[in-house]
Amino acid sequence: MILILCAGLLSGCAADYLNHYDTVTLAAGDTQKFNSMLQTVDPLNPASRNTHIEGDGTRAAAVAHSYKFPPPPPPPPAITVNVGGSGVTTP
Repeated sequence: MILILCAGLLSGCAADYLNHYDTVTLAAGDTQKFNSMLQTVDPLNPASRNTHIEGDGTRAAAVAHSYKFPPPPPPPPAITVNVGGSGVTTP
């Protein structure tokens, strides 16, 4: 008897929770996306079926290595400072 009473109380809480949604259905809100996908002939990209990915493992490893260890920045340009006269004489 107590088990039936507890089951009845718990099922009442679940039904009350499901009745207090703000929408008509649980999947409401995506109507524009649903309609556009419904009218699309083939929604998948044709290239998504290509299972042969062209690439080179050595090249991919080199790219990963360049991200992990970037090359050092170039040295700053040399600055020449002249001290003294410019060699031009004024009368």
